[in-house]
Order: sequence, then C-alpha cells, then structure tokens
Amino acid sequence: MLASRTILSKQTLTVLSRQPTCFVHQGDYGNWGNTNIALVFSGCGWWDGTDVHEGVYTMYHLSRNGARFQMFAPNQQQMHVIDHVKKQPSSGENRNMMMEAARFSHGQGMMQMQDLSKLDVNSFDAVIFPGGHGIIKNLSSFVKDGKDCKLHGDVERILKEFHRSRKPIGLASMAPVLACRVLPSIEVTMGYERDENTRWGELFASALALTFFSYEAYVDEKNKVVSTPSFMWDTEYHYHYIFDGIGNMVKHVMRMSTK
Repeated sequence: MLASRTILSKQTLTVLSRQPTCFVHQGDYGNWGNTNIALVFSGCGWWDGTDVHEGVYTMYHLSRNGARFQMFAPNQQQMHVIDHVKKQPSSGENRNMMMEAARFSHGQGMMQMQDLSKLDVNSFDAVIFPGGHGIIKNLSSFVKDGKDCKLHGDVERILKEFHRSRKPIGLASMAPVLACRVLPSIEVTMGYERDENTRWGELFASALALTFFSYEAYVDEKNKVVSTPSFMWDTEYHYHYIFDGIGNMVKHVMRMSTK
C-alpha cells in the first residue's frame, strides 16, 4: 500500500509538472505573470455596449497567458438601450455603462468593474478595448458624427497617455475608430478593404490607417498598436476565428509590453 501511494504521488507530481499554465501562469507564448493590463468596456451587449464574446475572449486569453488585468467603464449613461431580440431601441430605458459592464466582472476587489476616470497609465503595462457598438455610441460620437466624431474625455486621455508612454494599445472590432481619431499615422485593421467613400474609409484615410481582409491581428510595431477585426470581418458564424484573432491581438500586446 505504501509503495502504491509512493508511485501515485510520483505520477501526480509528473502530471502537475506538465500543467504550467494552470499552476505557475506561464502562458502559451511566454511567461508574463507580472504584466498588468487595463480593459476598457462600454456597456454590455453588441448593439449598445461591449460585445460579450469579445470581452470574454479577451479576458480568457489574458488569463491563459498569465496576465493580471483590471476592468474599467465610464460611470455614465449609455447612448440608448437596444432590445437585442428586436434589434430596436427600447423606449423609456436608461442604463449606466459601468453598471452594465459589471456583468463581465466576477468576484470582489480588483476584479470588480472600476470607474474609467480612475484609470492611471502608470499602473498598467498596456490597455485593450474590446469591440461592440458601444465604441461608436458611448465611447465616441462616431455613429452621429462620422469622421468628425468626438471621443469620451477619458477615452481620449487614456489613448494619448498610453501612446505617449510607449505602452501597447490593443483594439478589437470597431475600436480602431477611437485610435484613428486621436493618434497620428497609426496602422490598424477593421477587416475591410480601404474604401475612402465609406464612412469608415473617410476616418481611416485621415489617419493613414491600413485595412485588409483577415481575422488575424495586425501589428503596428512603430506605434505599438495591435488591432483585430473580430465581427467586422465576415466571421458571423465562425466564432473560432474571432477567438483566435483576439488571442493573437493579446499575444502581441503582451509581447510588446515587455519591451
């Protein structure tokens, strides 16, 4: 019996030694256990906030690769509330972005949703913006003003501070709209060919942005900006493409955060 227990213990230790990700937080692409990432949400829901898939996939890949992260959202009312069944605005409803985004959080303390106004660039190695229509409705006025849109004050501040500090910025789906508006000469993708006659193209042209068909991530090494098109590419029924694209975006953000 004692010998059996000894053999079992050795087998258990062998199994544990083969599970670095779960036990020592060494990710698939490297050991970034000290990397601290800020995530910026715009609500909860594809049509009026942060897309659920993109938010969760980002959190998964950060966790899988051993990063620490904190979640932030503006403590303000969102533009409107969309009935996600009818795809129409719900009359008479008002919701707070931070309260809605808190649906992504689990637990207490640092894992709770934080007020975006408290995000300090000096406390983080990088920032990531998952996509969703909240990008163009709540974090900016793009849905109304197009290329002349204005950004939420804290969003503009955060993008400029991270860029100025040479810290990586990750952008998914529609989020490149934000960076194109306030950061000069960056290169991003939203999964479409460049067409300056479209609403997106007008903004991209003003930012010298690069667009291409792919579900992967595009890396602007010079500006430390990483973007992935997610649902903006033709991936409606291919969730694994979106999952992989966000995983690549996270991988490059974390890689550049150590430089």
